[in-house]
Amino acid sequence: MAEKLVPVVRADEEEAEEEELVDPQQQLREVCSQKPDAQNLWSKYQECNNRVTSRSKTTETCEEELIDYIHVLDKCVNKDLFKRLK
Repeated sequence: MAEKLVPVVRADEEEAEEEELVDPQQQLREVCSQKPDAQNLWSKYQECNNRVTSRSKTTETCEEELIDYIHVLDKCVNKDLFKRLK
């Protein structure tokens, strides 16, 4: 009897499919990583990484190069990120 009192509503197939969420930060990072400043710093990081991995004993790390790259990338992303958030 309770089934007759409570209406059953079914969503259409089109409405039932949820829109795939896209991370705007990830999208912006991809765009920003193609800019010349970021490309230059990525190259420096890769050179350092190749140098370090080619040696068996070294105290050199590529931390500074990586931090510089991420700093430029984040600065670029932050300009537009909050405009895209809902």
